[in-house]
Amino acid sequence: MIEFVNVCKSFGDIKAIDGVSAVIEEGHVFGLIGTNGAGKSTLMRLAAGVLRPDSGEIRVDGEPVYDNPSAKGKIFYISDEQYFFRNGTPEDMAVLYSAYYPGFDREKWRELMGKFGLDAGRKINTFSKGMKKQLSVICGVSANTRYLFCDETFDGLDPVMRRGVKMLFVREIEERGLTPVIASHNLRELEDICECIGLLHAGGILFERELDDMKLNIHKVQCVFREEEMINELKESLTVLGIEKRGALYTVTVRGSREDVTACLERLEPVFYELLPLSLEEIFISETEVKGYDVKSLLL
Repeated sequence: MIEFVNVCKSFGDIKAIDGVSAVIEEGHVFGLIGTNGAGKSTLMRLAAGVLRPDSGEIRVDGEPVYDNPSAKGKIFYISDEQYFFRNGTPEDMAVLYSAYYPGFDREKWRELMGKFGLDAGRKINTFSKGMKKQLSVICGVSANTRYLFCDETFDGLDPVMRRGVKMLFVREIEERGLTPVIASHNLRELEDICECIGLLHAGGILFERELDDMKLNIHKVQCVFREEEMINELKESLTVLGIEKRGALYTVTVRGSREDVTACLERLEPVFYELLPLSLEEIFISETEVKGYDVKSLLL
């Protein structure tokens, strides 16, 4: 388990992380999403022990992670801007990680290098961006750490390789209880693999909860009212996150249980209504609009 307890981190006058408290449970895929500049990469580096928090604490299995080889040895961190030896080969990186991670599995590494079609003796600086990401994932999985931090790992991978990486994560979770923590802007990539989601905005965490619970608690309603005043009654009865109107059709995003939303609509007796499922991207937009992060404000 990874625990963040009121963690803060600033760079000069810029407050990158502001009082974040959250828990990442073991054996699940945790997705970290957020607005641009929200602090996702900073939070990952803090959790990996690369940076020291200004205040608060990050614990990995009960141990503080910063300047603690025992805790850091449980984590493999794949940064968005990966580091490789100048003129190095994948074999060179395997030797390095074998020295640092006692559980590094060279047999698994060779197997995955073959399956992904990567040449262990080729210079990494001749690899494409996607090939470098594949190599990082192979090294991370082969290190056999309990936690694997992935910062924009799917960026640069083609659809086949993205699917392959997801299947690899699922296998490792089932076989040895790996906990991948994935930060990404590509919400659709996270939606079909993540069980829990943390949403960062302006350095603070808006929420962290199971994806299924999020979808059960936020709904998109399409409806047509007999009278315009009914939309005001809806806003008074429910927590409305957003409203769009096209002709007589309203599309309303509301927070609450399905039962409460349905009961309110039945009482108002609209001409037509339908509850639609929300994607992770729609939930992200709805939650951040509440905090003033709205595309309409950017364009006006």
